[in-house]
Amino acid sequence: MNSATDYDVIIIGGGLAGLALAIQLHQLPCRVLVIEKDAYPRHKVCGEYVSMESKPFLERLGLPLDGMALPRIAQLEVTDIKGHTLHTSLSPGGFGISRYKLDAALAGIAMDAGIPVLTKTKADHVLFINDHFRVQTQQEQYTAKVVCGAWGKRSNIDIRSERDFVLAQKKSLNNYMGIKYHIEYPWPSSLIALHNFRDGYCGISNIEEGKSCLCYLTRAGNLQQSGNDIKRMEHDILMQNPHLKKIFTEATFLWQQPLAISQISFQQKEQVWDHVLLLGDAAGLITPLCGNGMSMAFHASKLAFLAIQDFLSHRISRDALESRYTTAWKKQFGTRLAAGRLLQANFGQNQVTSLLLRTLKTFSFLQKPLIRATSGRPF
Repeated sequence: MNSATDYDVIIIGGGLAGLALAIQLHQLPCRVLVIEKDAYPRHKVCGEYVSMESKPFLERLGLPLDGMALPRIAQLEVTDIKGHTLHTSLSPGGFGISRYKLDAALAGIAMDAGIPVLTKTKADHVLFINDHFRVQTQQEQYTAKVVCGAWGKRSNIDIRSERDFVLAQKKSLNNYMGIKYHIEYPWPSSLIALHNFRDGYCGISNIEEGKSCLCYLTRAGNLQQSGNDIKRMEHDILMQNPHLKKIFTEATFLWQQPLAISQISFQQKEQVWDHVLLLGDAAGLITPLCGNGMSMAFHASKLAFLAIQDFLSHRISRDALESRYTTAWKKQFGTRLAAGRLLQANFGQNQVTSLLLRTLKTFSFLQKPLIRATSGRPF
């Protein structure tokens, strides 16, 4: 083997989970390579809210969060299509930070530590043979003892490998699209809101430098019914909610065009595919209304690290590595993913959403258990 292309671990995808895992593995020490198709900094379709459960972990990675002047979010507001409002405290709450800033900061930590991060590089094929992996990019072939897939919601590898969620027929949980803007708007720094509209909902919260992230999820049918015109869809459908009408009318939009992603699926996924450990959205996507996708990505990186550490130290077999990671992943995230799918199936339905909000306002003791069901503890 060529020592220049031979690694202990190759991570495909340099987002939150991939970079966090690489930083942890480097501390073993471990020869780790990150392959990332984009460059840093970059924007990504994401709600940009991080639960406080991740704060100790991120600080251990080297992020000086207390010195970054990030908004602390402790209140939640939910509205139905008519503008009826539920307001509640959010425990443990979180903080706002853009993917543009967060991914670049983590990449900087990794690169400063000497971890090779190949940007603008696509992994085209992953082959497992003779208890080792071969990863083929456009420029080079690499080998590794372990490969981790942190390539996001849907990648060329998913499509080429015909994973089950890619082949599934279009149903209520697998035919969504996401749209994101950064805006200037006088939004309370401690508040995150979810505003419902027909077949979708839109979140708004503060990030760094006084900006706000405005990100919404909707079924693809809404765009099709609007002649595939995003602005028309926002005017005709989203702005039926008076809260969204006020935001879209009064905000200063900082980008000429929004970021968009389609074919989002919330169906169940496997955590190990052809011996590749999957992390973040590649392993399972929690609905944005639960607000914990970024923390789940970080926590999954820790679970993978603990299992990989034992495997590379020859304390466990490959079968045990895969079993341990899958079991730990399901234990940590199974309940909140199920709760998220249940909420997702009902949000965006006008009458159901209104009934749920009225019920939660009347029986306020249900609010905290519902929030706890979609979040975790510090790790």
